[in-house]
Amino acid sequence: MATKTKKAEPKEKRRVGRTPKYEQWLEPDNLIKLEGWARNGLTDEQIANNIGINRTTLYAWKAKYTDFSNALKRGKEVIDIMVENALLKSAMGYSYDEVTQIGMEDRKTGEKILVPVKVVTKHVQPNSTSLIFWLKNRKPEAWRDTKNIDAAVEVKNPFDGIDTADIKKLIGDD
Repeated sequence: MATKTKKAEPKEKRRVGRTPKYEQWLEPDNLIKLEGWARNGLTDEQIANNIGINRTTLYAWKAKYTDFSNALKRGKEVIDIMVENALLKSAMGYSYDEVTQIGMEDRKTGEKILVPVKVVTKHVQPNSTSLIFWLKNRKPEAWRDTKNIDAAVEVKNPFDGIDTADIKKLIGDD
């Protein structure tokens, strides 16, 4: 059975006056959108996909357009700080109020409302994994698993100065 091969279609030529895609992403509203995506934790690949470009194009735009790059940095800084704060909170332990509520009907309006009936303060113990992670990353010189120790160790040969023949006599190997 013979197979038909398609001729490669010529690439579409750029029309004169057509606005390149990057320009629309330098507009204030879209810069805010980029910042939001970064803040929400999207990866560069996901952001590129949302824009409709590939990741290498995204990297090129970040290198070429300062406003574009800064929007992504601002968004990532916010989420990085939030995660750092959550890690620190987990490492240190924390307290919170657990509020038990019941649904009731407001006598005046007839609306359903939630009424707190019990408040209990609970404590979450420090998380040792978070503590270790924090210390290893914040103070690696003191907490990393491997340490570089520069110490000169002098090894003395206990048989130094003794003739080989005498050593053989001592061990009974004549």
